[in-house]
Amino acid sequence: MLLDSFHRPAKDLRISVTDRCNLRCTYCMPFDEYVWIDKKEILTFEEITRLARLFIGLGVDEIRLTGGEPLARTNLEILVGQLSALAGLKDLSLTTNGIFLAENAAALAAAGLKRINVSLDTLNAERFRQITKRGELSKVLEGLFAAKGAGLHPIKINAVIERGVNDVDILELVEFSREHSFALRFIEFMDVGNSNSWKSERMVSKTEILAAISARYPLREVGRDQGTAPSVDYEFAVGQGDIGVIASVTEPFCSSCTRVRLTADGKLVTCLFSETGHDLKSLLRSGATDEELVQFISGVWRKRRDRYSDERLEALHSIQGYQSKDHKKIEMISLGG
Repeated sequence: MLLDSFHRPAKDLRISVTDRCNLRCTYCMPFDEYVWIDKKEILTFEEITRLARLFIGLGVDEIRLTGGEPLARTNLEILVGQLSALAGLKDLSLTTNGIFLAENAAALAAAGLKRINVSLDTLNAERFRQITKRGELSKVLEGLFAAKGAGLHPIKINAVIERGVNDVDILELVEFSREHSFALRFIEFMDVGNSNSWKSERMVSKTEILAAISARYPLREVGRDQGTAPSVDYEFAVGQGDIGVIASVTEPFCSSCTRVRLTADGKLVTCLFSETGHDLKSLLRSGATDEELVQFISGVWRKRRDRYSDERLEALHSIQGYQSKDHKKIEMISLGG
């Protein structure tokens, strides 16, 4: 088993297949235009599959496809089929904004995709437009029900809650998810990338989110799936579904983080908040053998000492405080969630 310097294994591989996205969500990629990665620098499906096979050999057993918006990548079901055929892979999932999901759900399920996470921060059409700057809420809802019809399970809704933006939508999201048997995960607003103008005052904490829900629907804590999942899960005292909260800011889980990331242009990244990545693509395209690639990956992971969220919380509680702008990070558009 491949362990880092804090004895954390590499178990969960997040693969960004593109930096392109059709939305401009204010907490992720708020500018109208970006300098996109040149398409020839994006890893091919064959390159992704080769690296995934090597990661599985090192202990990874879960893969999540991300972006940008992964469904902006043409013929993604081909990659899903290649990955789902890899021996030793226990779980293959996808995170999407849902806009292109209705026309792709059946093909993705047929290719071997098991489950999806859909980013949906509000059920109010006007507020959806305010947050995403483009796109229609109706397309996301259509995609959710198409995925359900295609047999993908579980279907999780991810909602980033931001004070003064969509904190009023918490209960409506809960009720919608319970009614339609979707799992629901609330996410504290985080300082991902460099462009979302993060301030702690704009974050709605896990404690506040749970209080808003419990006032109407009493909850019982279940805990983290397998002890390492980012979400702490809760079940409703009256049954019918569950919710979870990812509290990276107020309750960091760095000590149990097993996630390794591969950017769209082939950088190995060891933390969501990393400043730099390690160039796998150049090795891959210069003719490196599988053994050489494995040695490179192993060397990077064994040196891993990331505990960014722990350090952020310590700084937030310190006299000096914490300023997100002082910590440069890879943008979410190439890294994925």
